[in-house]
Amino acid sequence: MSKRIVVTGATGLIGRKLVRALIQRGDNVIVFSRDAEKAKSFFPKAMESVEWNYQHPEQWKYKIERSDAVVHLAGVNLFAKRWNDEFKRVVLESRELSTKNLVEAIKSCTNKPEVFVSASGIGYYGDCGETVLNENSAKGNDFLANVCEVWENESVNVEESGVRSVQIRTGLVLSTEDGALKQMLPPFKFFIGGYLGNGKQWASWLHIDDIVEIYLHAIDNSSLTGSLNATAPNPIRMKEFAQTLARVLHRPSLFPVPKFILRLVVGEASEVVLASQRIDVKKLVESGYKFKFEILEDALRDLLN
Repeated sequence: MSKRIVVTGATGLIGRKLVRALIQRGDNVIVFSRDAEKAKSFFPKAMESVEWNYQHPEQWKYKIERSDAVVHLAGVNLFAKRWNDEFKRVVLESRELSTKNLVEAIKSCTNKPEVFVSASGIGYYGDCGETVLNENSAKGNDFLANVCEVWENESVNVEESGVRSVQIRTGLVLSTEDGALKQMLPPFKFFIGGYLGNGKQWASWLHIDDIVEIYLHAIDNSSLTGSLNATAPNPIRMKEFAQTLARVLHRPSLFPVPKFILRLVVGEASEVVLASQRIDVKKLVESGYKFKFEILEDALRDLLN
């Protein structure tokens, strides 16, 4: 049976793929976007594209009525600007207030959705070295960890109205369309690629197709609740990541980028890039999810060849 699903952040990297996957399987998708006309051009087969300003829920909250699920992907890109106090405020507000207003809108519905699936990130854990991290591991103490905590806490509030909630703690999503992999490709193609920092940090990655399937899994699996780590089951050290990428591209991995250089280029956000996060996905696997790509080299070959 087809579902009626509201999606925010639909024109982002994950959102584009997810909306198309939902439409392809026969669901009726209502796209919430800051630019409804742009969204219509992206998704001509969507049920509706709604102009969405998260600061004014009175303009859109009635659109959630009778939906089966709400998927919340919207949030200012962490790397859109160099971090300063003002940009960090915007990053937090775009997640905290948008989630709060969506949850309040859901609570006000006469016919509420069955599930609210919200994005989050493995940045929740901070830089944890060699520690293996599951959903019960402690929160980190840096800016991004605090953002993730606030974001998730607002999401969980929807459970007060009897709606199931899932918070997807997403790792390093691999895609040639956008994100980290796209940024890493040019140096390697010009024979100047290498690992970041000392190369010893753990990188918990996943293929773009898997994160889309994980969102579908979270929507459909009524027993799945709470925070959920979303990375491939085989994290890899950054140095080995770079070597694997080089091998797939038939290029060398010769020029590491020291921490101080990253700090000069991207400022405080370099701490996110260099964080070591060794993620465990036992909860996801035990819920019945089957990965399309478990090994980094297989994922990279699929994306790049």
